[in-house]
Amino acid sequence: MSTTARQGDSSTPMPHGGAGGAEQISAAAVAEVINDLDNRISGNAAANGYSKTETPMKIISSIDELRDQLRGQLRTAFVPTMGNLHEGHLSLMRLARKHGDPVVASIFVNRLQFGPNEDFDKYPRTFAADVEKLEKEGVYVLFAPTEKDLYPEPQEFRVQPPPVIGDILEGEFRPGFFNGVTTVVLKLFSCVQPRVAVFGKKDYQQLMILRQMARQFALPTDIIAAETFRAEDGLALSSRNGYLSATERAEAPSLYRELNAVADAVRNGNLDVSLLQRDAMQRLADRGWNPDYISIRKRIDLQPPTAGDLAQNEPLVVLAAAKLGSTRLIDNLEI
Repeated sequence: MSTTARQGDSSTPMPHGGAGGAEQISAAAVAEVINDLDNRISGNAAANGYSKTETPMKIISSIDELRDQLRGQLRTAFVPTMGNLHEGHLSLMRLARKHGDPVVASIFVNRLQFGPNEDFDKYPRTFAADVEKLEKEGVYVLFAPTEKDLYPEPQEFRVQPPPVIGDILEGEFRPGFFNGVTTVVLKLFSCVQPRVAVFGKKDYQQLMILRQMARQFALPTDIIAAETFRAEDGLALSSRNGYLSATERAEAPSLYRELNAVADAVRNGNLDVSLLQRDAMQRLADRGWNPDYISIRKRIDLQPPTAGDLAQNEPLVVLAAAKLGSTRLIDNLEI
């Protein structure tokens, strides 16, 4: 398999001057996966219908090499991820293919968006399995930088979303989160230079912030929204679902049921927003959850609806975040 990755020093500088903790995917780990794929594809080239130099996916960690590989591509569709891929991620790859060609994915667990007491160290890293899944989806390039590749020096220049949208909801409970998300996405856009980029609606506030960022910076990248991919019982697929115990996994769909209950109440004419939110949070708490918020907001700007907005049938969305055991889940539903 004609894949490329740059060998690098494992002593990667931390992007915000910190040290220790779990390492990003190392260049050595990338090279090990590439070697395994080379051997596998070399032995099956005839069966697969392509030679070792005609491969469906390249793995690249160097920014310069990525730019060389994509030079001249005017319709690149990009799907950034943090790995530990599930069917929801793969549905984004399929949607990307409908909006551009080639499809480029990235895997990078971005330290900048994790708070000091969050799960950066234990965030699942399943690189070899992720590569196989992306290959099956026909992804052209997987950009898998190490921290040294993406942050060769401390990332002192940051994007700061406006507080009116960046410091509410998730921004209130995860200070600095959207600063880290927007900074890494802007940098990834600079590396990949895509025509379109696909993000899931499950991270609704993130989607809204990234759209505003792209618009205000006049980025030549259209942000495409993908519907939330759910399990049969309604639970939104998330890499963090793997943290749930069997008992917690059985309870987890209750979050989506509460969103539906709130949405149904609004559709049926109950416009007492505060009461609906409070009652839904109490029902979750009674079931053993620790809710951060269940909040009805305007889709256009995620601000609370006024009485006038409600009277004029302003499009709404109900968003939720709650802990079940030690696992924090988020979800939303447009009304």
